Amino acid sequence: MQRRESSKTPKQPLQVQHKSQTDLSAWRKGGRIDPEKSFQSHQSPKDQKNDSNQGSLEEALSYFDKVQDRVSLKKDNVLQKHLTTVESIALQRGLPPEAFDVLLKVALSGKLADTVNTRLLKSLVPASVIPENSVVSSVSWFCVSKCSGNVQLLFLRWLITMFDFIDHKEQLHALYGFFFSFLQDEKMCPYVCHVLYLLTRKESVKPFRIRRLLDLQAKMGMQSHLQALLSLYKLYCPELVTITLPGKMKTYFKNSEGPWKAAINTVRRRNQENSQVFRPLSLGTAQPQSRKRKWNTQLTIPASSTNRNNLDEDREKNCVDLYRTNEPFPVEQLQTFSQLLQNIHCLEFPSQMGSVLTNPLLLHYLNCIKDESVYLRLYYWMGQTLQEECAWCVADNNLYEEEFKVFLETIYKTECFLQEGFSSCEEFLYKSLPLWDGSCCQSQILRLVSWIPLNSLSEIKLHLYDPLAQLFFTSSLYFKCSVLESLKELLQNWLNWHAIHLDTESDFQAHSLNTTLSGLVNTVAELIHFVGRISTVALRLENNSAFLLYFILDFYETVCDMYLKYNLPLLIMPPAGVFYPALLSMDSVNLNQLCYIMYRYRTNLVAAKENEPSRKEIRQFKFSSQTYQEYNQYITAIVGCLWTSSVFQKDIHPQGLRMDDELLKKTAVQEVKTSFNIVNHPAMMGYAFLFLQQAWPDDTTFNFSLIKGKKWNWYLEYLYAHGLKGLKVFIESSINRVSRASHSKAGNVQV
Repeated sequence: MQRRESSKTPKQPLQVQHKSQTDLSAWRKGGRIDPEKSFQSHQSPKDQKNDSNQGSLEEALSYFDKVQDRVSLKKDNVLQKHLTTVESIALQRGLPPEAFDVLLKVALSGKLADTVNTRLLKSLVPASVIPENSVVSSVSWFCVSKCSGNVQLLFLRWLITMFDFIDHKEQLHALYGFFFSFLQDEKMCPYVCHVLYLLTRKESVKPFRIRRLLDLQAKMGMQSHLQALLSLYKLYCPELVTITLPGKMKTYFKNSEGPWKAAINTVRRRNQENSQVFRPLSLGTAQPQSRKRKWNTQLTIPASSTNRNNLDEDREKNCVDLYRTNEPFPVEQLQTFSQLLQNIHCLEFPSQMGSVLTNPLLLHYLNCIKDESVYLRLYYWMGQTLQEECAWCVADNNLYEEEFKVFLETIYKTECFLQEGFSSCEEFLYKSLPLWDGSCCQSQILRLVSWIPLNSLSEIKLHLYDPLAQLFFTSSLYFKCSVLESLKELLQNWLNWHAIHLDTESDFQAHSLNTTLSGLVNTVAELIHFVGRISTVALRLENNSAFLLYFILDFYETVCDMYLKYNLPLLIMPPAGVFYPALLSMDSVNLNQLCYIMYRYRTNLVAAKENEPSRKEIRQFKFSSQTYQEYNQYITAIVGCLWTSSVFQKDIHPQGLRMDDELLKKTAVQEVKTSFNIVNHPAMMGYAFLFLQQAWPDDTTFNFSLIKGKKWNWYLEYLYAHGLKGLKVFIESSINRVSRASHSKAGNVQV
């Protein structure tokens, strides 16, 4: 792989895409390259415009580099011209790395008026990267305080926004103490805390710094930016920070990128348009390509800050010696899984936490090592980015919906890899769902919903169920099905979490009360009841759509097996508004699925009944008699429909099919009592018709009453051969047939 140059090497020429453009580094050395002497005959108008802009930028940088005395902006046309040039080029395509040293120096040196310095700082948008030397030099000007306080604040905001564009970080980390000394300034304190938050490593945590932060907190009160830094310090050194800090994740810092956001977006789009090929994620130390979104999937992990001054020499060392060292191991050298295992104790994460999402090796690290400091930084970064980039929460952000979709998809894939949801993503969903229209990033949002972590029941009901229900009832059939699929995956993720942590009592004790067994049972029960309520209403709204019913039954296929498959002491029957539409469905797939669900309910209830004497430790979760009673009512109805043809007489459910004989006579339906058995049921008539064609090919009357006796047996085998396995296991488990020789009548029913 190509090696990144050390920060001490001479500055490289500006890399441009058109060979006819001027080499800016040649100008820095005092020479000029005449663009008209090279490829003049092949230049397009766009190339000539770029050459003109490049020459204007060189002149502007030369002017600012040589300016000495304070110049009035209103009276000096030359200053106005060069300032406009810098602003125009910066906003259109970004500034080259060589421009930052000059412009930062003049902006922070106090040579020009605050108006000019402010405009210069707002123009500092990189086309590719920002040299670390330029930032270090600007920090020295910042420390001497020759510029005004407002300019200093703007510089800190710029540094926070552009932190991930700085090519190296080692020298910047060495300035940690200088930044820390500015905490005493109340106006600067929030932004200085943000910079320190980005720079903090374990070795940065010192007792005197903790004492200083505690003194500031006592003086200023519970400020979010101080809490952020103290939380990070406590994660690195819990023995030094003994105070109790709020455990709830929150937005610690205000958004700092406002003045530069539009320019960053413009430059990023321009670079993407000029890019001819997709650049995949690289773990090397090559100079990163243009990247204007901190979460962009094409990000290259920046060189991590280590104590090595010469990375090339380190690479020439024997690998075994490298693995044995106790020095931090930079992630840009991490190439294989074996390297991860050998250096997992000293791995140093990049300052750019967003690149973790696209690096499988680092995700393996997160899975193996529960490093709370890494999670804290990742959650903060993710929460800030989600809040700032939300396509429907931020004005004029609809232009970036496709990119926001890619970002959400990346988060979802990461959650699937880690098999857990991010709390910052949960907070984003809770805040944004009330404002969501249900169409923007629909697939991505519903996928993220499926990974919401277990939380208190009141929060989930207020922030998830209520806004989701409003969208559910007013949206299309396909949206309803997508929501049901998402909620089914959410239930499965919660149940999987329970199954994994069931035997680890310490895990339950380490989590809050809402993730104890009782909290889990209550939360899961409320989710199932919520799906039951919205499903009942949705079936009425959609005229008992078979497509919708399939997704509803798919959800209950998970519910019916919670006790045996996930060892959760909970079983909840589907509401009558779901059961009876499925029983009377005209689609054989749904009827077959209902039979399978009832078979699994029976299996789970029998197992629970048998295990009651031996499960004293969870006796408080004993299934209520109402659950068994409701199951028996349903089983009576389904057997009465499909087998005994007695549903209209024996169905005892309050919302069931029981009818008086006089009312049945008024329907004028012949053989009304047998109209829903497995031969005459609307969902099964197609199979009965095909069976008669095969059994009596010469009979054109299609008399369904012929299917009896041995033919009934043959018909059942015919159904089983056509994939109705749910019906098969239900009949074999729930119906006790009197005779193997004759099946014209049904026997006793075991419930």
